[in-house]
Amino acid sequence: MSFSPLIRQLIDAFRVLPGVGQKTAQRMALQLLERDRSGGQRLAQALTQAMNGVGYCRECRSLSEEELCHLCSDQRRDESLLCIVQGPMDVYAVEQTGYRGRYFVLKGHLSPLDGLGPENIGIPELIGRINKGRFSEVILATNPTVEGEATAHYIAQILAEKQLIISRLAHGMPLGGELEMVDGGTLSHAFSGRRPIQL
Repeated sequence: MSFSPLIRQLIDAFRVLPGVGQKTAQRMALQLLERDRSGGQRLAQALTQAMNGVGYCRECRSLSEEELCHLCSDQRRDESLLCIVQGPMDVYAVEQTGYRGRYFVLKGHLSPLDGLGPENIGIPELIGRINKGRFSEVILATNPTVEGEATAHYIAQILAEKQLIISRLAHGMPLGGELEMVDGGTLSHAFSGRRPIQL
């Protein structure tokens, strides 16, 4: 079936979303056009407002409508801790743990094959943030992927000369998981990160 230019344009617009293929984009577009035009108008308005009104915090580089996000403007947070994450979604995930320190958001991970070097992900800005802060510990919370590990290692090497504790999030067994279902890499990390039981 051949769609008209405007419908095809709407379908293509939905395809920019992660995990949305051709068929899903078609269903979304046709659902809005056939059954929920007011929802489509709300979506268009919210999308336009967000694209125009949401930028990046000047301190942590997370998404924010203000120059300084609500986390960076909170004076009750621990100024001695800096958690480095790969993206804004990671900030929301870490916040659920009760962490009360500061953040720095990279723009992804190092990936020479994709043309992402230190400057592309914000390493110079990270060094500037650390130099002007009063941090005693830097927590490397990059993803436990090959690229995330390489990024964490690179940052740790750069920060090695500074008087900082450099820590990495632990990797290992998921809570509620079963040993037979855990992959070899995760199990290997769990063994290397084992610690004595405190009684």
